[in-house]
Amino acid sequence: MVQKKNIYNALTGEATVVDYTAEEQASYDDYNSTEKVTARKLEQVKELRLEKLIETDFYALGDVTMSDAMKTYRQNLRDIPANYVDEAAYDLLLTRDPDTKELTHSVWSKP
Repeated sequence: MVQKKNIYNALTGEATVVDYTAEEQASYDDYNSTEKVTARKLEQVKELRLEKLIETDFYALGDVTMSDAMKTYRQNLRDIPANYVDEAAYDLLLTRDPDTKELTHSVWSKP
């Protein structure tokens, strides 16, 4: 499907809708390819996972006793790339509550 873009002329106040050029369309198609969309979602998941691990890093200090539940939580976070391997799984991991904007998947819930 050929994408369209709006071109606005500030001098005349006219707006025109035109098709993407072949180069723009190719760039759009490449950016939105399944492989690249999936890779971007995986990157988002990994960034969230890193944030959650950093939030709980202090539990891993030598002078703090980490509960078994926290050990399991942190291990589950580390296992995300191995346990969730396709775009549908990434979509589930990235789902947020519409009201609170909090992540809804149980893997993100701290013990």
